[in-house]
Amino acid sequence: MTAFFQSLGLSYDWAWTVATLAGILIISLLVMFSVAMVIYVDRKVLGAIMLRRGPNVVGPFGLLQSFADGLKVFLQETIIPSAANKGIFLLAPIITFTVALAAWAVIPFSAGVVLSDINVGLLYILAISSMGVYGVVMSGWASNSKYPFFSAMRASAQMISYEVSIGFVLVCVVLFAGTFNLSGIVNAQQGFGLGFINAYVVHPLLFPMWVVFFISSLAETARAPFDLTEAESELVAGYQTEYSSMSFALFWLGEYANILLMCSLNTLLFWGGWLPPVDWAPLYLVPGIIWFLLKTFMFFFMFSWIWATVPRYRYDQLMRLGWKVFLPMSLLFVAATSGYLMATGHFDRVAAPAATDTSTIVHSNPAQPKAVRGQS
Repeated sequence: MTAFFQSLGLSYDWAWTVATLAGILIISLLVMFSVAMVIYVDRKVLGAIMLRRGPNVVGPFGLLQSFADGLKVFLQETIIPSAANKGIFLLAPIITFTVALAAWAVIPFSAGVVLSDINVGLLYILAISSMGVYGVVMSGWASNSKYPFFSAMRASAQMISYEVSIGFVLVCVVLFAGTFNLSGIVNAQQGFGLGFINAYVVHPLLFPMWVVFFISSLAETARAPFDLTEAESELVAGYQTEYSSMSFALFWLGEYANILLMCSLNTLLFWGGWLPPVDWAPLYLVPGIIWFLLKTFMFFFMFSWIWATVPRYRYDQLMRLGWKVFLPMSLLFVAATSGYLMATGHFDRVAAPAATDTSTIVHSNPAQPKAVRGQS
């Protein structure tokens, strides 16, 4: 994209700046549109499982229902409780929404289709996702209400508990791939399983880690059956109780953007990303972004399916699963993975990684327009 703006007569610095802003705008709009559509899909899946119709009135097949809901909250009055800390109360949903969008900067949708293909993309994702808890905690404290405050305490404990397990799962993936670069992790999965399956999940050491990662993704996004931060039966609506209008909508958008992010990470880290399921030449005729979207949608469908069928955990069950099951299990598999890779000489083979295609939507370093950023 930088080259395109240079062809219009802009200098490299200006072309890079404009291309970066254009890439940010494109990704933000696509994520927001995707959020509107997956909310519709979520309600349709829930309706089908519960033998209801779901949205079917606003627009053809109810496709415009999410946009109607967005217009409704936009026109509502913003109510701020008199005892709330106004500044932090309004800042909390902004932080949640901004952090949810910022994580998409390093997500590769296809080969070379990524805003910033940095070598430490996986660490960036881990750091950004960890910041999401701040919006929830700030909203719970600033509301000056007991139910949001209880929700904030639950959220902080829940997200920290499962991020520890996610971190160890990511260590296993990095050991196999030999890089923190998300594009490099996807490329390392080509033909990984039996020489023709493009996925890490087929390995007996990585399949249990994918199960841990998938369940931890549900807990990290406060999705059922781990939606203890929004438990309406005991906390009314959790940290969102005192919010209305667009401040509530920002929480809503941020929550679903995070869910889509976790679905895409399941796709990229374990299921081959934009690669076809099988390393067979005719399948590569399908654009990589199509495979990426299909796999991501598959995981979102699983999220919706679980929401409709699995009852909510108690809080002590949630903590026990995170600290007494997933943490020891992930630690054990880190040791097992390291031992297996040492025994098979895997580290010697990845010591000198081959160059990979790291072309991006925009270059991450304007001072080096032609630099190739390979694997770490």
